[in-house]
Amino acid sequence: MPYKKNILFLLVFAFPCFTPSLSAAGQTLYWFVPDGLRGAGGEFDVFKLAREGKLPNIKKMMEKGSYGYSVPVYPSHTPANFAALMTGAYPEVNGVPDGSIRIEGYPLAKPSVTGFSSTAKKVPPVWKILEKAGKRTVVLSVPGSTPPEIDYGTVIRGRWANWGADFFAVNFESPLEDSLRSLKSGNNRLFQSGPELTKYPAMVHATGWEIPLKSFSPPLEMTLLAHGAAIYARITDSSDDGKTSYDSVLFSFDKKNTLAVLTRSGEWSGWIPVKFDWNGVEIDSKMRLALIRLGPAGFLKVRAFYDLLNPTVVHPADAYEELYNYTGPMADFPDNWPAQLNNYPEEKGVFYTEALMTLDWHRKAARYFISEDMSDVFIHDIYTPNQMLESRWWLPYLDKASDRYADINEEKRKVLRDEVLQIYKGIDAILGEALKAAGKDSVIVLSSDHGIIPLNKKVLINNLFAKKGLLKSTLDPKTGEPVIDWPTAKAIHLKMHGIYLHPGGLAGNWKRGAGPEYEALRETIIELLAGLRDGETVPFSEVLKKEEAAVKYHLPPDRIADIVLVMRPGYGLTEDLTEDLEVFKPAVEGGYKQGLVSAGQPGMWTPFVVVGPGVKKNHRITENISNVDQAPTLLKIMGIERPGYMQGETVDEIFDN
Repeated sequence: MPYKKNILFLLVFAFPCFTPSLSAAGQTLYWFVPDGLRGAGGEFDVFKLAREGKLPNIKKMMEKGSYGYSVPVYPSHTPANFAALMTGAYPEVNGVPDGSIRIEGYPLAKPSVTGFSSTAKKVPPVWKILEKAGKRTVVLSVPGSTPPEIDYGTVIRGRWANWGADFFAVNFESPLEDSLRSLKSGNNRLFQSGPELTKYPAMVHATGWEIPLKSFSPPLEMTLLAHGAAIYARITDSSDDGKTSYDSVLFSFDKKNTLAVLTRSGEWSGWIPVKFDWNGVEIDSKMRLALIRLGPAGFLKVRAFYDLLNPTVVHPADAYEELYNYTGPMADFPDNWPAQLNNYPEEKGVFYTEALMTLDWHRKAARYFISEDMSDVFIHDIYTPNQMLESRWWLPYLDKASDRYADINEEKRKVLRDEVLQIYKGIDAILGEALKAAGKDSVIVLSSDHGIIPLNKKVLINNLFAKKGLLKSTLDPKTGEPVIDWPTAKAIHLKMHGIYLHPGGLAGNWKRGAGPEYEALRETIIELLAGLRDGETVPFSEVLKKEEAAVKYHLPPDRIADIVLVMRPGYGLTEDLTEDLEVFKPAVEGGYKQGLVSAGQPGMWTPFVVVGPGVKKNHRITENISNVDQAPTLLKIMGIERPGYMQGETVDEIFDN
């Protein structure tokens, strides 16, 4: 057993807190960040669940340390709040107000900067500060960590940062009718503008198969092609009942050898070795297949879930092999964004199985870096809580603020409550790995970037602009996706919370407008939005000019839109344009967090729990802290001088005198 140094354990929602008298000389830090781990409100009171004994490791941390809530910075979603956590500064300083960032000099059609990339930050994150202080750091699955910024340490797969081979999961579905396909295609691309997450390959009569075949209906086949690798799926009918009753799917690379046979919804194959093409490079990997739905008339929906761990997403690459041998194929988080397991009832079980797979992998990874790797700092994120609570299957029936809460009875609600609790127990189990390895000087911290609240209605601002003649588009006949007429567009909503406008159109490289005509157009749109109603309800808490929003919510003026929207809880924004031009649509998704001010919304708060030498025991923090307070507090604990750009305050009340 390798020598284990004292470990600072920190679950990402906040930074751990330590006394300034602690010596930095042999300290190590483990920072675990469960993304979207809601900590308060109704069913999601983490501290109540812990006190009841349902989360024993968190309970132990509360008894041995200090605990309270942390509040996200506006606009309350992942990229902005990971940047706030990791820099101790607001977006006005760290430069990350969004996931999709537009800046002058580039076309608006695509983001010019992604907030998930390390290159988006204007100031160094905490891992650079710790490295400069001589700490060897491991960063796993943390947004904003790739491309890697550290030299003496290890970085594994940051999220959506255009670094390394990211083999995201893909659904394959029998072609839909054009109308249905048009409705679904708007939410079918990775972060709206990336590759397709659900594909509709043709279903054809099976030919050329050498694998023995018995079917009482004509056998059909579909080709599952993604990431440069193809698999054939053959469906057959084993029932001699005179009906077309397809009930079995056989998978093969070559129509000669069987990879797997699936016969029921929710059934998974084992891990299948596969070779992928990434920018002309062949990469050995693995995949699992899940049967979502097989209809009697030959309808098929299959999910392909890919191993996300390979040398291209590990820095340095030679750290890959030992980690892989310990953990096996990487299951990072379930589903994708936008959600692709939100359509059929059978998808709930597939999602839940994925979620449990990811918790198991991250628990093994935590054990590896805590007990085997000789790093000083381990910063660790898992996206699973966010994905579960944003999906349609759980949160709407567990939070009374949802329009769907009364749609089920208490018996069904108990099942959902128990399923969500299993995810929280998975987080608790990862903390257990830290507690088992802890020495007398170890520090353990639990925190997160934001919570999740129910999403009831989507607001389609671009449909409103289209109605008013401010935005024109056509539908791509092949994909059903809108094609914007940029030269005539005077206003458009783009992720997450901004309205871009120009009286001369929005084509070419974007330049922010100015002058009387621009200001008149901006006033017209503000008046239009301020007067928008869903029945008697105003969907926006605020409609702000760029200058006002920058000051009030600490946003960078050069990286936000001309108008910034603050949402009323229950209402969420989407870029979608639809043929019916309806402005309000009931949400399919169950939860969200974007564009909200979190201070008065307990469902948005995250737990903050810290255990370590010099930290008060069984102490309830008297007031909520902010996410920007965590990095300064952590550095004080570590005895490392904070940089001048950090805007947060240290949480001094948790320290013993």
